[in-house]
Amino acid sequence: MPQPLDAAAVRRWCRNALDAVGRAREDIDAINVYPVPDGDTGTNLYLTVESAAQAVAAADTAAPTLAQAVRAMAHGALIGARGNSGTILAQLLRGMAEVIAAEAEPAGPGTLRRALRRAAGSAYEAVAHPVEGTMLTVAVAAADAAERADGTTAEVMAQACAGARRALDETPAQLAVLAEAGVVDAGGSGLVAVLDALDAALSGRAPDASIRDRLGRPPGAHGARTGAPEPDCAAADGAPGDQLYEVIYLLDAGDAAVPALRTRLDALGDSLVVVGGDGLWHVHVHTAEPGAAVEAGIEAGRPHRLRITGLPAGPPRRPPHAARAVVSVLPGEGLAGLCEEAGATALTAHADEAPGGGELAAAILGTRAREVVLLPNDDGLWHAAAAAAEQARAEGVRVAVVPTRSPVQGIAALAVHAAERRFDEDVVAMTAAAGATRFGELAVAERQSWTTAGICQAGDALGLIDGDVAVIGGDLADVAGDVLERMLSAGGELVTLVLGAAAPPGLAARLQAQVRGGHYGVDTLVYEGRQDAPLLIGVE
Repeated sequence: MPQPLDAAAVRRWCRNALDAVGRAREDIDAINVYPVPDGDTGTNLYLTVESAAQAVAAADTAAPTLAQAVRAMAHGALIGARGNSGTILAQLLRGMAEVIAAEAEPAGPGTLRRALRRAAGSAYEAVAHPVEGTMLTVAVAAADAAERADGTTAEVMAQACAGARRALDETPAQLAVLAEAGVVDAGGSGLVAVLDALDAALSGRAPDASIRDRLGRPPGAHGARTGAPEPDCAAADGAPGDQLYEVIYLLDAGDAAVPALRTRLDALGDSLVVVGGDGLWHVHVHTAEPGAAVEAGIEAGRPHRLRITGLPAGPPRRPPHAARAVVSVLPGEGLAGLCEEAGATALTAHADEAPGGGELAAAILGTRAREVVLLPNDDGLWHAAAAAAEQARAEGVRVAVVPTRSPVQGIAALAVHAAERRFDEDVVAMTAAAGATRFGELAVAERQSWTTAGICQAGDALGLIDGDVAVIGGDLADVAGDVLERMLSAGGELVTLVLGAAAPPGLAARLQAQVRGGHYGVDTLVYEGRQDAPLLIGVE
């Protein structure tokens, strides 16, 4: 049964989109052929949609209106946008939100038509040098089809999706590199998945479970080139031999500063996209001068959440020479140093700057090892880790991803790593060690919200066990003691405490005394992790 375009539909849209892009992610990553070979468009789109969905879910605690829900979705996509494709998607969602939020609830078919047109127009304006045959072309086709459609909001959206799919199938005829590879545009494929998710939310039907089957190739195409590049709307044109970098940052700046910033960045590189407004912008550019790109942001305002990633210029030239390596993603410099002392490669990541598939793949290939074990140490990195492993395997590296959900599980896995064992045996031992480690964490609530332990207020101390909030309190040390006691109630032989930068003074000594006093035979290890979370706890 058709559903209205209201706040509930936006929530369904986000859930559907996250599921659809997640299922299609590997296919989208596999067909990137334009313009640089970093192969993580599907992952970037997934992470962008995930940020949008999380923002809507957080807004849901206050029973938002339609305007609040779409604004939350657009803001979440803006601050979490990854890569060129994710940045363009954020602008598309922002354009839709601007129209929908300004009109009556629920939104009618006329509002939807105007929203799709605004989305396409604002995305074209955000891209420095638009090229046809990309996700921009798909967005325009969706808006054109919606304007030709009659009927209810759901019927208009269905026609918009049909137009988007036709445009996607035609992208190889518009962009020679797609025709040569026998694939459709990767970013456009992701946009079709997102639009289809809105169609499902309005039509009342189940999301299209077969969407990944129609994402990778146009009718009649044969073959797909893997390990290929992120789609974009401007070709890379750096001088031969130049090392290009992807530079991304959020920028606090007034609208008046942005035109000069665009001009400066356009002269420094390509793939330039600047999206946002109302004082907050998301900047993306490929350049051989990353320092100058950051300086341009400083001149315009206050850049933050800065990410600079080297872009591969082509297939790796260096042959693997080491037998086996371990790559571990860790949230603090202290843990990274501990990992490196153990002989592993550490990739430091903070909570608001998680690495993408391209960065993880570069770390794997950078070990120059024939066999690599990847420890993501975070549930949120699973898709990026899987994409990185697939990309590295295409280059002849044997990769296993151990599903570690916390840094303490990564520590436990690394502790039993033995390079002299057969690869499969080593992976099994590391997986078993990680699985036998319960993990806890201290955090501070940023806002009022519902949790598995009840309602928390901003500033409350939260104690999480295996990813779920188990304790809410006013004092970090008291909550830490409660969490540790609950974790040890099921038994254990070793407690690992990883102190964060904001850990209360004396916390480690207090918890060690608690273990000695009440749990005979349990050993305790303490590390200075210097991560954002005040404390990480592992119990083996």
